Amino acid sequence: MKSVHPTLSIYLGKQFVAAFFGLLGVIAGLVLLFDTVELMRRAVSSATMDFSQIFGMALLKLPHTAQATLPFVVMMAMMFVLFRLTRSHELVVIRSAGLSVWQFLTPPLAITAMLGLINLAIIDPLAAGMYDSYQRMDGNLIRGQSTTLNIGENGLWLRESQGPVANVVYAATVHQDKGVLQLSQVSIFQTDKKESLARRLEAESGKLVEGAFLLDKVWDIVPGKTSIFRDTYSLPTSITMNKVQVSFAAPETMSFWELPQFIYFSEKSGFSALPHRLYWYSLLASPWLLCAMVLVAASFNLTASPQLTGWMARGIAGMGMGFLLYFFSRFLYALGLSATLPLFLAAWAPAALASMLGVAYLFHREDG
Repeated sequence: MKSVHPTLSIYLGKQFVAAFFGLLGVIAGLVLLFDTVELMRRAVSSATMDFSQIFGMALLKLPHTAQATLPFVVMMAMMFVLFRLTRSHELVVIRSAGLSVWQFLTPPLAITAMLGLINLAIIDPLAAGMYDSYQRMDGNLIRGQSTTLNIGENGLWLRESQGPVANVVYAATVHQDKGVLQLSQVSIFQTDKKESLARRLEAESGKLVEGAFLLDKVWDIVPGKTSIFRDTYSLPTSITMNKVQVSFAAPETMSFWELPQFIYFSEKSGFSALPHRLYWYSLLASPWLLCAMVLVAASFNLTASPQLTGWMARGIAGMGMGFLLYFFSRFLYALGLSATLPLFLAAWAPAALASMLGVAYLFHREDG
């Protein structure tokens, strides 16, 4: 088997990289435009937001949305490269030199795998942090959330507004037991209208029940007054176990490197980490999925006619297959979230299916 000349590999790689980043820039621009318009529509009722804040939120959301479009960008980039090489008859020359389809596709596949790993290790942590900032701004500025809840290895932090008064609750450790959130080493800070400390509660333990925090062995401390010890104390709250569970429902705000540790903490604390584990598996499968989209694009367009009409027919068919694979992956993801399908299978099946279809067809065309 002939080896691919380094000059040819570099040329094919440059063609693919240029097409990839060109299409990514176009799609990112469209996504930014649509997100900005949508945020402007949602922010109509907010008198405190200006265009700079709205555009900043759209920029914060952009990397996360762009990540979701990467399979389509890779597919369209490969289709564009094949179209260009076919129209200029360079592909005919390359194939006539005795190079197989596997040798021809090696540079794009290698670059795609490298891009997938870079996205996983470097881009995803940045995108997750920016998306977390976006969600916080969305909740505070647009949805007007009065409650902020965060649970992690550093314990529970909760800020809840009740009219002019606000409660800041901290618990060193949390654990869910039969639908009840158990807390230990609880500190509660109450602020007044001027956001000055008005009261402090220090409890040895507590639990969240319907409509209240039930605290045990509590010191009630008010500035300028004598501290009072109480065996039990009930602090009204609008926080429910359902809201606590919802606080875990944003795995996109955590990076690839943070997810395993968070999954371990959640399961150890008695919470379900199913969405986070499934999302982590899907991130692991993403480089393979990107490479599979190169094979799918080559299956539909490698032997396309130089005539524009013939190439367009194959291009439309290839894009149709890409959308079918996308909806298939979303369907399996939903089955995984509902625990109907094993998580590993729900995350890896789309990439495996796409790669097997591409490899099978290319083997048939090349060696069949």
